[in-house]
Amino acid sequence: MLKGVRFACQPGCTNCCRRRGYVYLTEEDIGRAALYLGMSAPEFEGKYVYRTRHLRRLRKPRHAECQFLLEGGCSIHPAKPTQCRLFPFWPEFVATADTWNELRELCPGIGQGPLIRIQAARQIASEMVTAYPETYVR
Repeated sequence: MLKGVRFACQPGCTNCCRRRGYVYLTEEDIGRAALYLGMSAPEFEGKYVYRTRHLRRLRKPRHAECQFLLEGGCSIHPAKPTQCRLFPFWPEFVATADTWNELRELCPGIGQGPLIRIQAARQIASEMVTAYPETYVR
């Protein structure tokens, strides 16, 4: 039984940003990023967001996972999307010791830093369920 996890971002690491997939957005994410970039939310959305009937996500550049990822890291780090801010505390990763430990291959921060009680990690993960209810079936 998983009682706790260790995690600390490692300086210079951007592995989570290079992972294949999409960066989903909440309306709050759009507003926060737009404000950070000095744009209106509609301007930001028109330039950077792909919207379907139920989901919003960042548009992906042709040969990269995220257009805000630069050599030195995230160019909108203070306003990064909820999905990015909460990584690796996603429900699917804090579900079991096996799923958490599998992340070691991707993330060198797994196993580093102070012990975080599993209840606290799962509470953080619950923000993902709240932010992206279309993705997580309750």
